[in-house]
Amino acid sequence: MTPGTPAPATAAEMLAAAAALGLDRLDAQLLLLHALGRSADERAWLIAHDTDALSDAVWPAFSRLCARRAAGEPLAYLVGEKEFHGLRLQVDARVLVPRPDTETLVDWALQCLDGLTAPSVLDLGTGSGAIALAIGAARADAWIGAVDASAGALAVARANALRLGLAVHFIERDWLAGADAGYDLIVSNPPYIAAGDAHLPALMHEPSQALVSGIDGLDDIRRIVQAAPGHLKDGGWLLLEHGHDQAAAVRNLLALHGFAEVQSRNDLAGIARCSGGILRSVK
Repeated sequence: MTPGTPAPATAAEMLAAAAALGLDRLDAQLLLLHALGRSADERAWLIAHDTDALSDAVWPAFSRLCARRAAGEPLAYLVGEKEFHGLRLQVDARVLVPRPDTETLVDWALQCLDGLTAPSVLDLGTGSGAIALAIGAARADAWIGAVDASAGALAVARANALRLGLAVHFIERDWLAGADAGYDLIVSNPPYIAAGDAHLPALMHEPSQALVSGIDGLDDIRRIVQAAPGHLKDGGWLLLEHGHDQAAAVRNLLALHGFAEVQSRNDLAGIARCSGGILRSVK
């Protein structure tokens, strides 16, 4: 704003100021609703009242949020929540923001559990708990363990489970170290970005330990694939999310370590984003 210019007073004026900063209109609306203490579901109210004068306290709060968003901070961190697979999850800078593409992994996991009674599931690198909680919401009979090496991430995940009333067992551990055997399904969205990747600056606000995995981005996936056969039942599945150009490499790793029916699934953009296989004993 130009010095001496009156501060925006209505929703329409505030949204126009956000647009001048380059903010997406939906992002600006959600930030304004947050500054007003209203639900993200109340966009219709915002439109209906766009010429109403708002409290003097709204503009300073909203302008600070807009500045942070313009600097690249994720919207989910600013409003404190993100919807994932029909669940509203609380998130902050201790965890990655759940992405819609990861819903592909959840849908595949649920297909793998079809026909099983009281299956056992392990979610590795649970972060906000998104995958474990989405599976738990769909399969109340499942025993679900959620592993993360970050105590901060587990605190976020536990709070989400408590708020949603979902029974998940949270474990602070490095991947499969010390894990039990006999799981029906192991699922993971591990770090898979290569160190030095050109996309990393755009992700600077999210925890780097949940993003980067060695020179080629596959260090953690290698560890999981190598260890997983010792923790799955015969007929158990291992499903992994990975980078847009890593499907072939991940499928090769799975085949190398004895997995059968190795395949990939596409995300919402038609990109092979998840790969997995089933453990079959040799008869």
